[in-house]
Amino acid sequence: MTPATSLFSPVEADLHILADNLKQLVGNDHPILSLAAEHLFGAGGKRIRPAIVLLVSRATMSKDDITPRHRRLAEITEMIHTASLVHDDVVDESEKRRGVDTVHSLFGNRVAVLAGDFLFAQASWYLANLDNLDVVKLLSQVIMDLATGEIVQAVNSFDVDISMDTYLQKTYYKTATLFANSSKAAGILSEVSQQTAENLYEYGRNLGLAFQIVDDIFDFTSSTDTLGKPAGSDLEDGHITAPVIYALEEKQELKTLIKRKFKQAGDLEKALMLVEDSKGIQRSRDLAASKAKLAVQHIAQLPSSPTRQTLIDMADYVLSRLN
Repeated sequence: MTPATSLFSPVEADLHILADNLKQLVGNDHPILSLAAEHLFGAGGKRIRPAIVLLVSRATMSKDDITPRHRRLAEITEMIHTASLVHDDVVDESEKRRGVDTVHSLFGNRVAVLAGDFLFAQASWYLANLDNLDVVKLLSQVIMDLATGEIVQAVNSFDVDISMDTYLQKTYYKTATLFANSSKAAGILSEVSQQTAENLYEYGRNLGLAFQIVDDIFDFTSSTDTLGKPAGSDLEDGHITAPVIYALEEKQELKTLIKRKFKQAGDLEKALMLVEDSKGIQRSRDLAASKAKLAVQHIAQLPSSPTRQTLIDMADYVLSRLN
């Protein structure tokens, strides 16, 4: 598998600048919130979302260098993503994220919620200062979608009748919206045609869906060390994902276990075995592969360049994480 860090070599220097800027953008006016943000941005992560923004920016600027507004958009994208993770960890009561302590486990729920709000607010302020109404609308939609995704997920908790369409819509809200709208926004800042902007949106949407489907497969195939949380924890929390939806078509017993929320001893272990014994994981792999293929098709018209090739390779990388 190609590591994300080497995959991003065309924008490696840009990502170093981004990492330095993120800590400066938070500022020092609020010591506790600044400390929380410092902890978050220092925790690393692959920076996949801002890397895609930078790659799209370079792929659409042709011979010209990217602008400070492109760089700021990448920073805003990472701030929004990080803010959403802080809130997710509070909702999910997660103690670890990327192998390090979560903000709420270090500073408490109150500070964690405020830190997430603080990052969303700062991202919105920097977004407004890009002075591009279309881009403001796109990234503002992302923030609304993220909240909607959490609500849809909560409403459909332990729902054995959830449809694949509902799952994919929730997945779009929680993950793919940021990929899609930030890719399109980068194109708009490069002044691409409306058709190209829509193609960039579809690239990000399908790549984001593939990315999350793969993550959902990991809940059944990865170890606690790899995930940073116990395997099967998403299912235990009632999140009905693609592998489970497919498995439910084959395994009636799985429906019973989910409906009673794994309250009897051995229920969760039995449920995991039923999913693994079904075609759910392979069908989910196929679904992720189809979304990744669609993503690549939507950037076929971009001018040939190393950055376009990296955007294509991103689709392979997302799938190769399963190997």
